[in-house]
Amino acid sequence: MKKIIALVMSLTLMTSLVACGGGNSNTKNSNENAATPEVTEEADPTESTILGNANADKTLVVWTFTDEVKGMISDYYLKDNPDLPYNIEVVVVPTENYQTKLDPVLASGKNAPDVFTMEAAFVKKYIDSPFTMDLSKVGLEAKAGDTLPYVLDVAKDKDGVLKGLSWQGTPGAFFYRRSIAKEYLGVSEPDEVQALMNDFDGFIDVARTLDEKSGGKVHAISGTGDLTQVFYAAREHAWVENDTLVIDDKIKELFETAKILKDENLTTDAEQWSEAWFAGMSGDDVFGYLLPTWGLHYVLKTNAENATSGTSTSGDWGMVQGPSPYFWGGTWVGLREGTEMQEAAAQLVEYLTLNDDFLTAWAKNTGDFLSDQVVVDKIKGDFSEEFLAGQNHYDYFAEMAPKIDASKLQGSDYDIQALLGEQLIAYSNGEKDFDTAMEDFKAEVQNAFPTINVE
Repeated sequence: MKKIIALVMSLTLMTSLVACGGGNSNTKNSNENAATPEVTEEADPTESTILGNANADKTLVVWTFTDEVKGMISDYYLKDNPDLPYNIEVVVVPTENYQTKLDPVLASGKNAPDVFTMEAAFVKKYIDSPFTMDLSKVGLEAKAGDTLPYVLDVAKDKDGVLKGLSWQGTPGAFFYRRSIAKEYLGVSEPDEVQALMNDFDGFIDVARTLDEKSGGKVHAISGTGDLTQVFYAAREHAWVENDTLVIDDKIKELFETAKILKDENLTTDAEQWSEAWFAGMSGDDVFGYLLPTWGLHYVLKTNAENATSGTSTSGDWGMVQGPSPYFWGGTWVGLREGTEMQEAAAQLVEYLTLNDDFLTAWAKNTGDFLSDQVVVDKIKGDFSEEFLAGQNHYDYFAEMAPKIDASKLQGSDYDIQALLGEQLIAYSNGEKDFDTAMEDFKAEVQNAFPTINVE
């Protein structure tokens, strides 16, 4: 699971201000007040495991950047399918090497996987390539009618062909401290807090109120980098339309909002994934964090205890939608075009993403939020999260997920957003005005993507 956290951290660094599915790492950092996921796991060598019938003549090969999939296959799929006439080889590739190892074997077809996973950061790269199979060929598209629309949209190529599925949805939320809300805002329950921040104007008002009433002690969020995922999701236009770079109005709003928060000292000015950013989760100076589903289990929970005092903020958190719907991360599974194990590959993908019994068991055992709306509706009433003072977070996520629009996601997004982040830092720090930052951004995009028209 550490590989998942490492991937999240590396991708966030590309899309947040600093370079601009979760894991279960709980490794304590040497900093007195923070626990940060360790990233040395990325250096581990590729792991290959044979599961099932080791003496079988045929092998279904699965490549993944997350060891989560290996557990799904060994602990669920093989137990439900004990007599498969083939074995399954699961290859877990370190996250920083995943694409560089996957690309050449897909291109050559030699030693290539039959099934492979794709993260939100690079899923479109493979969906829009000739290496992923049209899932209608194996009957999976017709069976995916209960899957969240945004999850399907992410895995459709430019022609609308579905080429991947996912077992999970990753809607984002705003996690806040109940005691801070009560003391400085006069409310503490989720519906009351959400009413104060239905948009970013309301969010800024809350930030200012917290600052004023706490005498500058409490900040709305740790850093302006936390805002980016929300604004990117709120755009009306994709980054590239008709081969031309489009700067949506939400980008200007992102810059303006970040500048207000920076100029008025409404954040702790901490970079995402830094020690200071994690420290706020166990302290009393940060009101909340914008995080997706996995952020609850693998970020907040693992950093809620103060290493010095031994106190914990567990039970003092609540969860609301926040100023705008968004999603962050996710893992999709696809079949390689040309696989000779097509039937077996389709059977596995169907089980992992569409099998009601498996999805129900997986959600109840891990807390992972599902992409299957029917299964979610059946089980959402069964959850109560002690960390969130008993709040049914699953029910809230179920309300948020259908609002997500991922139709604008493109393969170049993360690289473009990394370039934008550099300009956002400069603008927020007062080093450039908005027009200069945009002109520099356009120039960098043109240099990185010569085929994109920049006007």
